[in-house]
Amino acid sequence: MSDTTVPSVLFVCVHNAGRSQMAAAFLTHLAGDRVQVRSAGSTPADEVNPSVVAAMAEVGIDISAEVPKVLTVDAVQASDVVITMGCGDTCPVFPGKRYLDWQLDDPAGQGVGAVRPIRDEIEKRVHGLLDEITATRQA
Repeated sequence: MSDTTVPSVLFVCVHNAGRSQMAAAFLTHLAGDRVQVRSAGSTPADEVNPSVVAAMAEVGIDISAEVPKVLTVDAVQASDVVITMGCGDTCPVFPGKRYLDWQLDDPAGQGVGAVRPIRDEIEKRVHGLLDEITATRQA
């Protein structure tokens, strides 16, 4: 009998306009329905960073319809893994959750050229995370 629960991951950054959007898009793209993916920001921006949208389009992932979302306690409580990206103390912490902090440059105000290396590093980390999550589920 297989485990029917799907692991859930929440990516959090301040504005939910760059790093967390890219990470959520990569994990959704790579994992499909094997992982539930959320992203949010402690102080969401009005829109996803256009340079981030352009950088993701270069690798065939369209996030142009995404909208920054506010971080809620419910989103954290509903997630198995919470990955913060520079939101500091504004991320609520609950016992029993797994927290990872990915130190990444903020793409805010940067052009596509500056966003590419951040995007590539996020993709690499998401691959590692997915391998880890799926290996844990199969064990």
